[in-house]
Amino acid sequence: MLAKVYVTLKKAILDPQGKAIAASLHALEYSEVSDVRMGKYLEVRLQGVSHSRAEQRVEEMCQRLLANQVIEDFRFEIIQE
Repeated sequence: MLAKVYVTLKKAILDPQGKAIAASLHALEYSEVSDVRMGKYLEVRLQGVSHSRAEQRVEEMCQRLLANQVIEDFRFEIIQE
């Protein structure tokens, strides 16, 4: 199984990296860009667990290590390979 994990800053947290990217896109004449938020994407491969157990374990991984819950949100999807 493959877990696709997306970690992003919470809306209330300032994102200077995203602002810099947005400014660069504007400088390259992509004026339609209104905002950019930077995040992380992780792929975690799991074996020997059921789909429901994989969901539970990835949730734990995100809470304990992959995301800083004070400033970040996360979501994930589990894909059967």
